[in-house]
Amino acid sequence: MAYYQYKGMNRKGQIVKGRKKGDSESQVRELLQGQGIAVKELSPLQGMLYQELAIGKKVSTKDFVLFLRQFATLLEAGITLVESTNVLAKQTNKKAFQAVLFDVEEELRSGKSFSEAAEKHPNVFSSLFINMVKAGEAGGSLDTILERLATYYEKQYATRRKVIAALTYPAVIGAVAAVVVFFLLSYIVPTFADMFASFDAELPAITSFVLHAGSWMKSWGWLLPLVLVLLAIAIRSLRSTYRSFRYYTDYVLLRLPGIGTLLQKAAIARLTRTLGSLFANSVPIMKSVAIVEKIVGNEVLAAALRKSRTALEQGESMTRPLKGSWVIPPMVTQMIEVGEKSGTLDTMLAKTADYYEAEVDASTEQIRSFIEPVLILFLAVAVGTIVAAIAVPMFQIFDNIQ
Repeated sequence: MAYYQYKGMNRKGQIVKGRKKGDSESQVRELLQGQGIAVKELSPLQGMLYQELAIGKKVSTKDFVLFLRQFATLLEAGITLVESTNVLAKQTNKKAFQAVLFDVEEELRSGKSFSEAAEKHPNVFSSLFINMVKAGEAGGSLDTILERLATYYEKQYATRRKVIAALTYPAVIGAVAAVVVFFLLSYIVPTFADMFASFDAELPAITSFVLHAGSWMKSWGWLLPLVLVLLAIAIRSLRSTYRSFRYYTDYVLLRLPGIGTLLQKAAIARLTRTLGSLFANSVPIMKSVAIVEKIVGNEVLAAALRKSRTALEQGESMTRPLKGSWVIPPMVTQMIEVGEKSGTLDTMLAKTADYYEAEVDASTEQIRSFIEPVLILFLAVAVGTIVAAIAVPMFQIFDNIQ
């Protein structure tokens, strides 16, 4: 559920304002209308204070794909929509998902369509899913749409896993390096400080630096994890609240050497795959672009899509604004132009998505092969510097004793 801020008029003709919690905007409107309030304005409240914890409510992509495959199979076998939903609800071992499917079943029995019933659960069914299901219901091909959705989510999941794997590997090695350096500075280096002080000898600059760093780390090192956690919470809160902050953080990530290129290719693959899937299932172009704008997962790309949507509203080609965006490669705009002129936009977008998904594979291998030696070298230099800072004055002291 989410919180919504509303403004409306009650039965006495008075203007009322407030907040209301609901699964979707349509549900909140229904609740307020039931209270005698004619809604004039309604908007979701952003920020961590208004986000309900959704532990256990999310459905994993793997489970969702399995659900879609089974659903399509049941419908192809001639089993009714209501019975199929009931069967899938009973056999799933995910309690939260089971509750959602039973609720959808009740809505279906009350006469609503599957897309209307699913719209009440945005945590499980995305806007992409709902709009494609609506297209399938209108064309009488819901089973085919579900198969296509399963293929779409499988491809998205595979691409996401590759990106996460590419970023996790250097993160783990970096974390190990940080822990090793922290341990050496906090527990090993301070044991030598008293010994050096007792000899009252002049220490090399590097040794003095390492000893001061070890002293500070021993006294204040516990603050570092706390600062990192608070920083992560602050960044997440700001990203959920301010679009401009999301834009600049995404911009910085895309400009990072190596990793930025990988993130760009993954985002382009997601954009073209989603847009192509929507077009292939006869979702109107304006609505398709608006959906992709929300789920592309990158504010820099979303900004380019907003300009593209504005161009479409003015009767222009969607590629004109995209050509002016540095984040959209020329190949993408060229493929879209060819698709618009030939009437094969969905095919062109699918081919573009295939190309960039393959590029993500190649980029992940390149990042691994490049970052591994760099991180190992960093760890060797850090540990070597600490060891040298301790060893050099010790050799000098032994020479003086002799």
